[in-house]
Amino acid sequence: MRAPTPPRRREFEDKPQGSRSPGQERVLALEISREGFDWALERAVLSAYTGRVHDSRAAWKRELRQSPVRVQWDPDRDLHLRPLDHRAIQVGLRGEAVRRYADEWIRRISDVTALAERVRVERDPALLPVETAYPVGAAVAARLGAATA
Repeated sequence: MRAPTPPRRREFEDKPQGSRSPGQERVLALEISREGFDWALERAVLSAYTGRVHDSRAAWKRELRQSPVRVQWDPDRDLHLRPLDHRAIQVGLRGEAVRRYADEWIRRISDVTALAERVRVERDPALLPVETAYPVGAAVAARLGAATA
């Protein structure tokens, strides 16, 4: 499973400095605990029905209603917005997961606005963190429809 990546499509688009929407002037990096992220993945349900993952549409709908975590796989892109050969995970939280995220999982919040702007301007991949596959067990990978390497 691919490691979650820093947001880059919106923050790094070619926009003149100062043209961001009100309330979106800063780019923050949030570091969360491994235990918290694993908790979320273990309880996650895909946001769309997938026959190879779910027993039935009814079972998927039931799981989706009960789960505090939803996952979808989005096309990942390079710094020039060209599609890559893998997908990026998008994780949505609600209820108990939001509470745990805010109260327990966050370890550090860093303002990376200057770095985001530098990446937007320079488009240098060396400025990005190294990405590696995020290790998960077979049951979680199957539940999320993730490829295991």
